Amino acid sequence: MRPEKSIIVDELETKLNASPYLLVTDYTGLNVGQFTELRKRLSEAKAECHVVKNTFLRKAAAKAGLPELGDLKGQTAVIYGDKDVAAAAKVLKSFVAEFKKPEIKLGVLDRAVLSVDQVQAIAELPSREVLLAKLLGTLNSPAATLVRLLNEPASSLARVLKAKAEPAA
Repeated sequence: MRPEKSIIVDELETKLNASPYLLVTDYTGLNVGQFTELRKRLSEAKAECHVVKNTFLRKAAAKAGLPELGDLKGQTAVIYGDKDVAAAAKVLKSFVAEFKKPEIKLGVLDRAVLSVDQVQAIAELPSREVLLAKLLGTLNSPAATLVRLLNEPASSLARVLKAKAEPAA
């Protein structure tokens, strides 16, 4: 492989290693304005979209230790980011609903290949913040109940003493 191609593959490998997810799309039919709009929306979700050659993507994925991506054909763009795959999948899903393009080919999450349906299911998930809030509420519920139960005997005693101390009317 020529040195300049090797540099591209190495750079792509670095980005794949840094990201916990990868979404692969076929951007055939998108014009420059639409592709720019997709990139802008993805950047708001802390994700990046780049056009890559299929051979470069296969080589970089193999070097990064990702599973086999299957038979990649057509014009390919990859989407990756720092942490929240659901946010990127939501942006991609809404963009596809609006423009009917790009076509999702596959996804990779935690080194496991995802089908198009699985990527769509991830797009349906609530945001990371909502999920964390629900988890925190679930974790706090038993603790709050325990505190109320432990506090009840002392509260009952205080109410009885207060009632005895007040003069009868």
